[in-house]
Parts: sequence; C-alpha cells; structure tokens
Amino acid sequence: MRLYIFRRLVVAVPSLLIASLIVFTLPRLIPGDVVQLMLDEKAYGKDLDDLRAKLGLNRPLHVQYIEWLGAVVRGHLGESLWTRQPVISELARRLPVTATLGVMATIVAIVIGVPIGVVAATRQDGVVDFFARSTAIFALSIPGFVLAILVTLLPAIWWGWTPPRFVEFSKDPAGNLIQFLLPALILGIASAAAIMRLTRGMLLEVLRQDYVRTAWAKGLRERVVVVRHALKNAMLPVITLIGTEFAFLIGGLVVTETVFTLNGVGRFVVDAVAHRDYPVVQALVFLIASGFVVVNLLVDLTYAWLDPRIRYR
Repeated sequence: MRLYIFRRLVVAVPSLLIASLIVFTLPRLIPGDVVQLMLDEKAYGKDLDDLRAKLGLNRPLHVQYIEWLGAVVRGHLGESLWTRQPVISELARRLPVTATLGVMATIVAIVIGVPIGVVAATRQDGVVDFFARSTAIFALSIPGFVLAILVTLLPAIWWGWTPPRFVEFSKDPAGNLIQFLLPALILGIASAAAIMRLTRGMLLEVLRQDYVRTAWAKGLRERVVVVRHALKNAMLPVITLIGTEFAFLIGGLVVTETVFTLNGVGRFVVDAVAHRDYPVVQALVFLIASGFVVVNLLVDLTYAWLDPRIRYR
C-alpha cells in the first residue's frame, strides 16, 4: 500500500506541473490590463512602465513562471497585486467558509442520494422508483447557479425575504451554520441526483449476483442482504462519484458564494478575476487542481477498505 501511494504521488507530479503551466498562462489571456486598471484610464507611457516594473510584470513570462513555481514549492503563494498582502493570509480567512459549505453540501448529497438510490433499486419499477428517477432527471437539468438565483430572487419579490448577512462563527456559531443550510441544499441537489442514479444502477447490478441469491436462499432478511452483502460492493463507483462531485463543488461555490454574499474562496476568485489579480487567480486555481489530485488519491485508498479483494502491488 505504501508503494502504491508513493507511485500515485509520483504520477501526480507531471499533472500538477501541466496544471501550473495552464493556470499561469490563462489568467494573462483575460482581456484587460491590470496596470491600466490600477492607474487612471488616461495614464500612459512611463507611468505604466514604472508600475509594471514595480509589480514585476515587465519580465519575460518564462522567468515569472519559474519564480512563481519555485515560490509555490516553498509554500509561498504570492502577493495580491492590489493589496500587496500575502494570498495565504486571505485564503486562511476565507477557506473555513468554503470548506464548511462544501462539506455540508456533500453531506446533503450523500444523505439524500444514497438512501433514495437504495430504495429505488429495491423497489424497481415501482412508484417510488419512478418518482425518484423523474426527480433526479429534473434536478440534473437545472444548473445550480440558476436555482440559487431563483431561490434568492423569487422570495424577495413575493415575500420580501432576502438571505441573511454573513455571520462570523466566533460571534454566533448557530447562526453561522444556519446560514449555510440553504446554499448547501442548493449545491447538494444536483450531486444527490447523480449519486442516486448511480447507486440505483450499481445496486441493481449487484443484486443479480450469485452470492446475493445465495443470501436470499439462506432466508436472510432484506435489510441484511441489501446493506451487509450488496451495498458495500455497489458503493465502489459511488465513492468515486462522491469524491469527484466534492471536487467539482468548487465550481458551484464560485457562483453560490457570490449570490449568498458569503466571503469564501469562490467569491475571492470572482473578485480576483474581475481585478486581473494574477497571483491570486493562479494560487487559488492551482490549489483547486491540487485538491482534485488529493481527492482522487483518497478515493482509490477507500477502495481497499470497502472491497478486500482489491490489492495494490
């Protein structure tokens, strides 16, 4: 197992290098000049050149990339071009918000998706199964950002209700968690639908296996057969999907945090892109890419715990 983990980490290095190159290049292709934004629109000539030199943007791109990558390896994510503050300090303040919302959304998706998928599989082609599949297709058809906008816009028009303002955990722990319930539910709906469909499909396949028929022939109760014998093996692909959905939640957090005025990493990315703050965008997107690698590694390690037949050499 240790050798497998080491090999996976080695394989992840080229992926992270490619991701770092893309992350460094793409923000600079965004239309607009950060130097022009920072100065008066009428500024030109020497003023622009002086500011570029001060920010280090006048050097060749490959030199900037090598210096930035070296700093990242040493744990330094750079400084904001606007505030000149370390990115890691602002990230430390905002990361708990995003982590809380992401974890709660994942819990919502699992709590809703897995049980409904199990019930739909055990009651195949019944009323519950038909309703669950129809609801899942409907949930997958609505983008998360559209649902977030509707949830905030329609109640405001009809009843004058608006989402509560952000409350710090240190000031009001209960209020801090309550304010995440609605955004977490919106984020978790689409993931729950995907988890439900995959859980149902995999469980139906496992329930047709010979060892499950043997369990039925022994006279075991339905709950024992489904939970103890079938569900554990059916959950392998579902675990992969859950890990992937958790990583992809970052994309939904960008819009959701903006709609619900949550000061998290997603809103930090939006503000950085709007201000062409290259170091901030590079650092945040690179961390997201690294998160994908870590999540995939954890998912693979979970396989060995769920299925003893899996052995890594």
